[in-house]
Amino acid sequence: MAKANRLGEFLRARRAQVLPGEVGLPVGGVRRVPGLRREEVASLAGLSLDYYARLEQGREQHPSAGVLNALGRALRLGLDAQRYLFAVAVPGPAPAAARAHRQVGANLLALIADWNGHPAVLLDRCNTVIGANHLGRALYAGHRHSDNLARLLFVDENARTFYRDWNKVATGCVAGLRASAVLDPDDADLTALVGELCVRSAEFARLWSKAEVKDKTSDTFQLRHPLVGDLDLVFESLRPNGSPDVVLKIYRAEPGSATAEALAVLGSLTADQEAPDRAAIHTTTRGFSGDRP
Repeated sequence: MAKANRLGEFLRARRAQVLPGEVGLPVGGVRRVPGLRREEVASLAGLSLDYYARLEQGREQHPSAGVLNALGRALRLGLDAQRYLFAVAVPGPAPAAARAHRQVGANLLALIADWNGHPAVLLDRCNTVIGANHLGRALYAGHRHSDNLARLLFVDENARTFYRDWNKVATGCVAGLRASAVLDPDDADLTALVGELCVRSAEFARLWSKAEVKDKTSDTFQLRHPLVGDLDLVFESLRPNGSPDVVLKIYRAEPGSATAEALAVLGSLTADQEAPDRAAIHTTTRGFSGDRP
């Protein structure tokens, strides 16, 4: 099997997203390609057209840091996208933590279990839920794919009702999946998930083809929960020091708001579904309590 040309694919996708006017090039005239032409990227980066073409075609596989930085500037890449560019251009052996099964420490699970007022979930790089507190489970419970938030977004039949801001969440999810590949671009689980979702969802395939890269940070988050109605939340994403490929997402409602009251009601309504181990979810096939088969 031919080796994947991730660098070339990324360069082609990113230059298609840059408009000539954004980099000071003439806007008029007939253009046969979306975004920038190869020769324009090469000129902006100070490279010969032949060398840049070989990068896109996978015939040149050892670009220097100077070349990659120049390409990052030419293509107007943000910091997360620059990290991804370096990861796919100069791949190295995956660190042990990236190759190992994503385990979550018992102390961290116990800690988030004690957060009674804030939903919290732990996600691996594939957006598989590997841990959650009670409200975190209750927030996503009842969906066919609540064990993996990427599948929930793109293949669950109720996703566009559940996510009131579906377009924004979907765009962020795809960009975050690509950002998560920085640790190990050849991660088999992530590659398989992306391939699956490209087949099952035309919208995922369209967003993936844009090659946007942005790590999960913080933002607003709007849901329509089947039990308690509309929820207006904000979330913060953190990475535990001992597990750099795991993301902890913590959700918060404005104190005294209707959403804060709804979360309290949600906790009460689902209290009898609490698992004996409280926060532990350690497989990619088991969903939350209350999931449909």
